[in-house]
Amino acid sequence: MSSGIAAGVQSTPQYDEQKRPITAGGFVEKGTVVFQDITKSAGLAGWTHKMGVPQKQFIVETNGSGVCLIDYNNDGWLDIYLVNGSTFDALDGKEPTAHAALFRNNRDGTFTDVSKEAGVQNDRWGYGCSVADYDNDGWPDLYVGNYGKNRLFHNNHDGTFTDVAEGAKVDLGNWSPGSSWGDYDGDGRLDLYVTGYVHFDRNNLPIAGTKAVGYASCLYRGDNVNCGPRGLLGEPDHLFHNDGVDKDGNIKFSDVTVKAGVEDKDKYYGFTTIFADVNNDGKPDIVVGNDSEPNFLYINKGDGTFDDQSYVSGFALNKDGREIASMGIAAGDYENSGLLSFYVTDFGDDYKVLYHNDGDASFTDVSYKAGLAQTTIPFVGWGDGFLDFDNDGWLDLFEVNGHVYPEVDKHDWGTTFAERPLLFHNIPENSGKGRKFEYVPPVKGSGLADVLPARGAAFGDLFNDGKIDVIINPVDGPPALLRNVNPDKHHWVAIGLVGGKNAANGKMSPKDATCATVYLQANGVRQRQDVLSSGSYISSNDRRLHFGLGDATDAGTAEIHWPSGAKEKIKLPAVDRIYTIEEGKGITAALCGGKLCDGKAAEVKLLPEAPAK
Repeated sequence: MSSGIAAGVQSTPQYDEQKRPITAGGFVEKGTVVFQDITKSAGLAGWTHKMGVPQKQFIVETNGSGVCLIDYNNDGWLDIYLVNGSTFDALDGKEPTAHAALFRNNRDGTFTDVSKEAGVQNDRWGYGCSVADYDNDGWPDLYVGNYGKNRLFHNNHDGTFTDVAEGAKVDLGNWSPGSSWGDYDGDGRLDLYVTGYVHFDRNNLPIAGTKAVGYASCLYRGDNVNCGPRGLLGEPDHLFHNDGVDKDGNIKFSDVTVKAGVEDKDKYYGFTTIFADVNNDGKPDIVVGNDSEPNFLYINKGDGTFDDQSYVSGFALNKDGREIASMGIAAGDYENSGLLSFYVTDFGDDYKVLYHNDGDASFTDVSYKAGLAQTTIPFVGWGDGFLDFDNDGWLDLFEVNGHVYPEVDKHDWGTTFAERPLLFHNIPENSGKGRKFEYVPPVKGSGLADVLPARGAAFGDLFNDGKIDVIINPVDGPPALLRNVNPDKHHWVAIGLVGGKNAANGKMSPKDATCATVYLQANGVRQRQDVLSSGSYISSNDRRLHFGLGDATDAGTAEIHWPSGAKEKIKLPAVDRIYTIEEGKGITAALCGGKLCDGKAAEVKLLPEAPAK
């Protein structure tokens, strides 16, 4: 068998003027610096990700980990949770365990590792994470997917967490990389979807030529590499219903995968999953990216079950009818049409796919038309995100990259193990009737020129300055924090939502408003943003909704579609603010420059700050 990762025909190697592979070259001397790498000055460089041994003998050592943005202490500033991997020796007690890191935002441009005292080090082989307030207590919780049993870290409101996964019956086992949260049945409680990847058996290791891989060889461009995922047994996905509090006062979940109609019968290799309202009916649907196999799209029928529309929707395959590797998924309304489209990253020798939402849960692969395909072919893509880096009101695209086979550095194949990220600027088509993406060259010495074996990435306003930054989690190295320093002076607004009760029907939204949708009418356009618990590559972004306004000084009107079914329109009083809006109560707080604004909104604090430990 081959290496087993979906890809197109081997592409012609691309080199820059210095004869460097384009994946680690192509830098320009002059140009606009959009991102600056501030990892060291921010205090993040001392932590190191570990994922097996450098030789990457097995697939469990290659896929890397995600990163989550979480305001764990409710102080209005985003903190960073970096998932870590492990090694076989660590699992066997022969060497120290690699630990995940929770970096507290010090509000001064620096971060402090508080993972030990917070109790979230996760001494297991970690992969993905997602953020949501699953028990509606007003504090964000953290789900971590592992090779081995998973963790559900409950926020204790005092700067610490407690792992309750086993008691809640969501710990599973073996290999679960991705997770997402959404209230699929409208009971006001967040439910959990978890992807399964490969069933990795250490007693039956997938070594080339052995029974574990059907006695096949595992080759990439004729060279021996680690085996999988194709040819290996997969792990099924699971949907857990939040049953609420039991008689002992604990939240319990029940596995409703089969009952809800989302059974992964063929055990596809699941990576990233997202709960989001794909067809604008107010009910969260489920999107799943599967590695080297067709993707899933489950449409919520509103009766506690889902309709598998993966193929009929056009989301299962690319335009050529081929499955792709589907590592990361970015969800966003890049045309300001009111519809969520998806950008899905893929392996090298293949273009990355932009699935355009045509309405009614129907998708078209427009990657070439949008100007994304050709540039992305040499890169192995992972984390990705729609972000408006210049606050002009149109969502741009960012993708991080890195190969899975260290062997590529030994050959003149025009590719590298460590790769640089890609940024695309959203611009009008020549016809003026649509949108396309323009490649932004990496200026030498800037964040776009970072060459990393990247995996997870998360996007958010880490400094409360109205610009979207990027945190990257690579394999076998320190993270990379790319601060947005784009010189534009455009205005913006951001909105954090707090769910409540719908006065009309009595239904409750989840406290953290997961899967709420906000349409902002401002500056002549109607933008859409969604509160999502997951995305990118098994990661979680800023849950606050960010809208660029260009040169407009009118903040516009927000139309909020709450999970409870309530709809509210709220005029935003000023630009360049982070608003907190509570269901049925309107604006209850506002931040200006990271501090509470003057005036009425300043009388209400965002949420109670965790007491000092």
